[in-house]
Amino acid sequence: MFTVQELIKAGCADLVRGDGQKRVKGICIDSRNIRPGDCFIAIKGNNFDGHDFIAQAVKNGARCIIKSPVAGRRSPVRKGVAVLEVEDTIKALGNIAAFHRKRFSVPVIAITGSNGKTTTKEMIAHVLSAKLRVLKNEGTKNNNIGVPMTLLKLRAGHDAAVLELGTNHFGEIKELAAICQPDMAVVTNIATSHLEFLKDLNGVYTEKISLLQSLKKPAIAILNADDPFLSKFINKAKGANTCVSFGIKSEADFRGSALELRSRGSEFLLNSKHRYQIKNRGLHNVANALAAIAVARIFGLAHKDIISRLASFDFPPGRCNMVRFDDLCLIDDTYNSNPFSLEHALNTLANIKVKGRKIFVMGDMLELGADKEIFHGKAGKKAAKISDVFITVGRLSRISALEAGKSGMNEKNLFSCADSREAGKILFDKVLPGIDDIVLVKGSRSMRMEEVFNKHKKK
Repeated sequence: MFTVQELIKAGCADLVRGDGQKRVKGICIDSRNIRPGDCFIAIKGNNFDGHDFIAQAVKNGARCIIKSPVAGRRSPVRKGVAVLEVEDTIKALGNIAAFHRKRFSVPVIAITGSNGKTTTKEMIAHVLSAKLRVLKNEGTKNNNIGVPMTLLKLRAGHDAAVLELGTNHFGEIKELAAICQPDMAVVTNIATSHLEFLKDLNGVYTEKISLLQSLKKPAIAILNADDPFLSKFINKAKGANTCVSFGIKSEADFRGSALELRSRGSEFLLNSKHRYQIKNRGLHNVANALAAIAVARIFGLAHKDIISRLASFDFPPGRCNMVRFDDLCLIDDTYNSNPFSLEHALNTLANIKVKGRKIFVMGDMLELGADKEIFHGKAGKKAAKISDVFITVGRLSRISALEAGKSGMNEKNLFSCADSREAGKILFDKVLPGIDDIVLVKGSRSMRMEEVFNKHKKK
């Protein structure tokens, strides 16, 4: 895969020991997964330090080690193993991945946005796979480790790469774009997320839109025309860039209309001609589907193939999925939460007709910065209008419960819990949802909202 000399050049490394002409078969950052002939890069994380596992990597067959110069620590490396040193092993990983990406003329589609990145990435990869061999990052491996490790899997047999890029600090999107060098970008939306570090919506916009400034030719930008920030960019970009729009409320190149909720999902018309369906009742996921359609059409796929692939697409867990167990109808939206995605989840709950009660279990929305209490208060007011029973989890969501009470919600139907397990006990031992009820569960990832219902699922 690489010669040691190529790793030295790509990673801006110094050869401390060994032969620069040796070849390595692959790159690995987990000593347990080393294959004989691999290069092991010692990454220091929040909970581990790869330098502590160099000896194990060598024992398992590593042919080359890339490490930081660690003061007072001798390198436990036997003779015959090349040792390279760099100032920053994570940056070296990214540089090596960028070097590898340049070996291929394969188109790279990069997806970012405040909400819907993973779903859109998975949709695009699923649809393109009808005709193409597609590389994608697994799950949400969208950071400065996950993106490079995905790119290092790129081979001559691939026809396209679909990569999700995440950020919560300024400059991270630009850094990831420099690694993957995309020719096409999808921006799903600009919303109130990661405000603790990105400060405000202008900060979010600045960070996300930096992806478009890093595109290689033909530099195609696929943007949400319904988003107030992105719509302005679309208008400015006309005539200067290859800009393709999608949307529901606004005029767009790929516009969804005649939206209908069905028992098993949503249906819509594309440009008033082609009927599509998805297995999800969250209408915000129609926008994600439109982005996937736009990419697929640019790649030349026929509508009949895209329609078939989208209809068969299974949404990732915790993304507004409708599930049923023990006669309970549940909207599982537990993957993450911010004010924008919460509003869409509540709109989904509002649009569903049930004979019984609408029960909302809400966990804290995190990383919202100085206005976090305001955002939670607004969420409580909306919850009071839509739900019959409101259960909150966490200190911030308690503010939501208080605002729901002030908005007229019966206090007998309001519950505030310290954690998700307590909320599960309240839900199943006190609220007792029945066959005619529906339950929405949503919160930020670290709130572990899936614990509300996981132990009640049938084995």
